[in-house]
Amino acid sequence: MNSRLEEVNSYELFDTASEKDLDDITELASIICGTPISLITILDEKRQWFKSNKGLTVNETKVEDSFCKHTLHKPNEVLVVNDALKDERFADNKLVLDDPNIRFYAGAPLVSKNNHVLGTLCIIDRKPREITEDQKRALQILAKKAIDRIEARKVIKNLNRSLDFNSSRLVKLTENLPVGLFEMIVSESGAFKFTYLSQGMKKLHPTVNLEEWLKDATIGFSLMHTDDVEDLRNAVLESANKGTPLYHEYRVKHEAAYKWHAVSGSPSKNEHGESILHGSFIDVSQHYEHSSALEQICFDISHVLRRPVTSMLGLMNLIENDRDLSEDKFRNYLSYMREITNQMEEFTRNLNKIYTKKKQRQKMNNPNG
Repeated sequence: MNSRLEEVNSYELFDTASEKDLDDITELASIICGTPISLITILDEKRQWFKSNKGLTVNETKVEDSFCKHTLHKPNEVLVVNDALKDERFADNKLVLDDPNIRFYAGAPLVSKNNHVLGTLCIIDRKPREITEDQKRALQILAKKAIDRIEARKVIKNLNRSLDFNSSRLVKLTENLPVGLFEMIVSESGAFKFTYLSQGMKKLHPTVNLEEWLKDATIGFSLMHTDDVEDLRNAVLESANKGTPLYHEYRVKHEAAYKWHAVSGSPSKNEHGESILHGSFIDVSQHYEHSSALEQICFDISHVLRRPVTSMLGLMNLIENDRDLSEDKFRNYLSYMREITNQMEEFTRNLNKIYTKKKQRQKMNNPNG
């Protein structure tokens, strides 16, 4: 497979649904040039796929029959065929002699950053005609807009894959820890509401239904020693109101006895000005001498993870609601998303190193364990 075909395949465009941004471009090309047919074509070794299609009832043709293949080695030129029946390259082409009976064709190449022609933005008519220099220039401008959208689509797809991969790695790491991660909203009235509880909470409280706990944060208080409830409530409120880190130890019921748990968290404000706590719960009753190290790891997870995830959600919300998304703004969003993904990947990598070293130390300290 040559380098052009490898790049074409990397965009994953074949057999995908139509996209409004690209359909708008073909519609505009048709209006500017006054043609009934306008296409965005993508070519591999056998198929010419119509990523956007105005005016034809089919979604692809064979490359061997395509007009667009003649643009592959001329990335800077608009191919114009005023009358296909009078052009020896196309006079006996079945797309000329049979449906769709092409007589006029003009195609502006879609040129990638690597200077490969992926396909064209082309206009077609069933009768001979000519195209003005202004219309040719308009086709080239629209083709550039189309390839920019296609490039952006690829970047977003790759970023989403990277984000999903790193998020999955983080989930696997956190779910296997003997801790429960949480996100909590603290209202001005002092009411608590969990908006996220990790599966690690089941290791701390096996009998509790997490879905019910998300609906009613006070379930947690019913698990505690009654003497510790008010102190924990006050510690959470103080952290949320003053913006100071949260750390508090308390007792929880365990069969006929009590265990010591600790909660740590980092306060912030959401877009509505509400106080948010991101943090973790941990059992500190066993191996108490190691609790400081574990608490720091949990605090790092909640503190470092909060920022990139919050930023990513904010960017996704901006992109979704931005009805006037310019190319410059779009590229800025992509740059921010790439930076956030890199931060998450670096954090995951560093966290993995910490756990590897900790496991090695445990083996050294417990050679028979």
